[in-house]
Amino acid sequence: MQTFGNGPAGAGELSLLGKVAIITGAARGQGAAEARLFCARGAKVVMTDVLDGREIAEAIGPDAVFLSHDVADEAEWRAVVEQAADRFGGVDVLVNNAGITRPQPLLRTTQEDFEAHFRVNQLGVFLGMRAVAPAMKGRGGGSIINIASVSGMRTPVGQFAYASTKWAVRGMTGCAALELARDGIRVNAVMPGLTDTPMLDVNPPGMNERYAQMIPLRRLGRPEEIADAVAFLASDAARYVTGAEIAVDGGVHLA
Repeated sequence: MQTFGNGPAGAGELSLLGKVAIITGAARGQGAAEARLFCARGAKVVMTDVLDGREIAEAIGPDAVFLSHDVADEAEWRAVVEQAADRFGGVDVLVNNAGITRPQPLLRTTQEDFEAHFRVNQLGVFLGMRAVAPAMKGRGGGSIINIASVSGMRTPVGQFAYASTKWAVRGMTGCAALELARDGIRVNAVMPGLTDTPMLDVNPPGMNERYAQMIPLRRLGRPEEIADAVAFLASDAARYVTGAEIAVDGGVHLA
């Protein structure tokens, strides 16, 4: 198991100059932080989400464009890849960041809830990898980063549907890394812990603060800290890294 560096957010900046990235779930939280960092390091970014991220893309500048996109729709994936090629010349990086969570234990998880998690968190990752691989192969390779979770490394209580999909993302990442290596496409997973994003808004008041005290580093993660790990995997500094699982969780996976 690999863990990402101990420096502050933004330390050891690695260039992404000349790379074109698709980042899903980019209208807020981790995805928005990733888009900002990628552009700051020289990439051109296609930001996608079912939420409206146009203002964020406009604030970033001409190197970012926003597209409305349901990651569970195969036709929309084809359109996103085509748009990336038309606007910026191709695709070098995919960040499968889109995700949902509706915490419930097994016996309270409805079929609707389970299918919703599956469609966004798992099917969306599968469709994304399959959509970009031919385009990356045509450019001599690329980097796919799947955002899994520390919940896919442990066995959490009360997150049955969410954790199930994140365990699946780990498996898909390894399988894809082996299958796509011959085409120069690297596939890695980032495993965030509790991170201060709107996704935690589903928790009752005070719960996030209590969770923070259970983390070895005694605080929630910041979106920018997840983005740092993702940017490393997207960069040429990680050119010999594939099939890795990078925990960015304040040490939770060790506890």
